[in-house]
Amino acid sequence: MSISLSSLILCPIWISMAQIQQGGPDEKEKTTALKDLLSRIDLDELMKKDEPPLDFPDTLEGFEYAFNEKGQLRHIKTGEPFVFNYREDLHRWNQKRYEALGEIITKYVYELLEKDCNLKKISIPVDASESEPKSFIFMSEDALTNPQKLMVLIHGSGVVRAGQWARRLIINEDLDSGTQIPFIKRAMDEGYGVIVLNPNENYIEVEKPKIHVQSSSDSSDEPAEKRERKDKVSKETKKRRDFYEKYRNPQREKEMMQLYIRENGSPEEHAIYVWDHFIAQSAAENVFFVAHSYGGLAFVELMIQREADVKSKVTAVALTDSVHNVWHQEAGKTIREWMRENCCNWVSSSEPLDTSVESMLPDCPRVSAEIED
Repeated sequence: MSISLSSLILCPIWISMAQIQQGGPDEKEKTTALKDLLSRIDLDELMKKDEPPLDFPDTLEGFEYAFNEKGQLRHIKTGEPFVFNYREDLHRWNQKRYEALGEIITKYVYELLEKDCNLKKISIPVDASESEPKSFIFMSEDALTNPQKLMVLIHGSGVVRAGQWARRLIINEDLDSGTQIPFIKRAMDEGYGVIVLNPNENYIEVEKPKIHVQSSSDSSDEPAEKRERKDKVSKETKKRRDFYEKYRNPQREKEMMQLYIRENGSPEEHAIYVWDHFIAQSAAENVFFVAHSYGGLAFVELMIQREADVKSKVTAVALTDSVHNVWHQEAGKTIREWMRENCCNWVSSSEPLDTSVESMLPDCPRVSAEIED
C-alpha cells in the first residue's frame, strides 16, 4: 500500500488531536496549540510534493510523442508506446495527463481531415452570429453536388470528436484503428461525397464569473457587537472550509460553465440539424450512413423525426455496435420494417465475420464483426 508524504506528516497530528480531545478540560491548551500548528502548515506546498502541477504540454512534441509511419503513437526517444501510469500512485494526475494528450490528438485528427483527406471545415449553426457558441462538421468538396453517392459518418458518445471512432485505439493502437480516415479515403476513392458529423461538440466551456456577495452586516440594523460576533463566526467557518478544501484538492481548477450550441445541444439534435441544412439539400441520389454506438441511436432518432425524408434519400445504413433501442425510442412499425430491409448492425462477437447474431429487438439484422470487446 502506498502512503503519501502528506499523509505521513499529517497522520500523527490527527491522531494526537483525537487523543487530546478524549482528555479533560486541561488538554484544551494543547488542542489549541496543535490547531495553530496545523493552520501554519503550507498545504499547497505539502501536497505539491505528492502531485505535480497539472500543467501539461499543448503539442505532441511537448509530450515527446509522435505518430510513426504506421500511424502508431510512440515516444520519440525510446520508441515505446504511450504509458498511462507515468507517475506511480498518482492516478488523478495521470488521468489529467491522458486527457491533455487526448485534446492534442483531437486537433491532430482535425488537421489530418483537412490536409490528408481534403475535407472542408464547416461552421454551424450556419447563421451563427460572431458572439454565439459554434460547432463544426467536415465535408468533401463535392458533398452537396455529387449527383450519385454521399457517405455520412457518425461516431459514438464520450470524448471522441469528428473523425474519430475511439481515442483509446488511436493512442494504444494506431490511427487506422481509431479514426474514420480509412473509411473517408476509401469512400472518396470510390466516388462518394463525404460528410463527417461532430455530434459530441454540443457546448463551449467558459470560466464562471466570480459572484461577489455583499456582507449582510453592511445593511443590517443589528447592533454592532452582534454583527462582529456573526462576522467572526463566518470568517472562522470559511477558514476551516478552505483549510480542508486545500488539503483535499490543493490544485483547485477553474470553475467552468457550459454554453450550449444552438440547435446542436445533443447528438440527436446535431444529426437532425446536419440533415436539414446539408444532407437533405445534397444532390446525391443515394445516401449511405455509417454510425457507431450512440451514433446509431442518433440515426434512429433522425428517422423518427424525419421518416419520409430519410426513406426518400437513404439507401443503406451500416451500424457498428449500435446502442439504439426501437422500443425505448418508440420507433413505429414502418420504421422498424424499413430498418430490417436497409440496415445492418455489426456487433462485437467471436463468431466469424457476418455470422448472424441473435437479437431481442425487431429491427435490423445483427451480424458478427469478428471482434470481441
